[in-house]
Amino acid sequence: MRALIPAAGRGTRLRPQTNTKPKSLLRVADKPIIGHILDNLKTTQIKEVIVILGYMKEPIAEYLQKNYSNRFKFIFVEQEPRLGLGHAVYVAKEQAIDQPLMILLGDMIFLQTYKDMLQKHNKNGECEASIGVKEVDQPQNYGNVKIKNGKITKLVEKPSKPLSNLAISGVYIINDTPLLYKALEEIMKKGVQTKEEYQLTDALQKMIDWKSHLKTFKVEKWYDCGRKNTLLEANRIILQEKHKNHTKLTHSQPANTIIIPPVAIAEECRIENSVLGPYVSVAENATIKNSIIKNTIIGTHAQIENTNLTNTLIGDEAIVKGTLLELNVGDHASIHLTY
Repeated sequence: MRALIPAAGRGTRLRPQTNTKPKSLLRVADKPIIGHILDNLKTTQIKEVIVILGYMKEPIAEYLQKNYSNRFKFIFVEQEPRLGLGHAVYVAKEQAIDQPLMILLGDMIFLQTYKDMLQKHNKNGECEASIGVKEVDQPQNYGNVKIKNGKITKLVEKPSKPLSNLAISGVYIINDTPLLYKALEEIMKKGVQTKEEYQLTDALQKMIDWKSHLKTFKVEKWYDCGRKNTLLEANRIILQEKHKNHTKLTHSQPANTIIIPPVAIAEECRIENSVLGPYVSVAENATIKNSIIKNTIIGTHAQIENTNLTNTLIGDEAIVKGTLLELNVGDHASIHLTY
């Protein structure tokens, strides 16, 4: 089995952070989103990972090769133009069609292990594919699933009238990859699009129309990192889990500073006369002085002085000085506020 991670998108819902950085490299707790995905994938026996690249592809490939090439063999495939998730999977046909496939969306973090999901999939018995699902309050924001007698009967992408409260969580385990690619070819040949994109959901529905058996498995502790608020929520939860498991999160020693855990501080940071936490993640070489900060993610080489921040994203090399309560500051920005 191979894994496939689509990571070609622009992440428009996370602008300005994604104006200068791919979404999969945005920091959550102590590392980028895609780092959490690869760490989780280590719980399985999967050795080969297909990564679909597009927007700002070089930094993603560089990060993966630098940090994970000793565990995984990476196969990079470019998606150009970018025509949706179904198209992203389709462009890897040559690399993926010859064995089962585990598709992992590049902006979803799970505290539940992929090993556990594969075990649940295997318990489903003979089927062409299994999809991870979770009960949610707003299923219209996700792919939506209807089940009868343990099998999926209908799949719809972000419906205005949901079929059920079961949302597709972003993990797909495909046993019959040739049939999946036949379905993807069919929807693209006929121009079947949802929201002006070729959707993986529509291809899976085509498999159901062809009398394939698709089943589900329940997922737990699923965090969508595609929006500012959900990114900060994922940061909070992962910091809590790592703190509870006694993971080392602080790699720089702050001076005259109060730390309210959980907080993650990377190497070579310069922090003094401040209060940090809870739920603060600070990337490498950041500088923080005379500030009170909570529930915030701070990028590399950022400079924070004389301010009060909460519910905030600060990009790489951004400068924030003055007084404010909530910000979303992109990379290389400079903001000076007066009292």
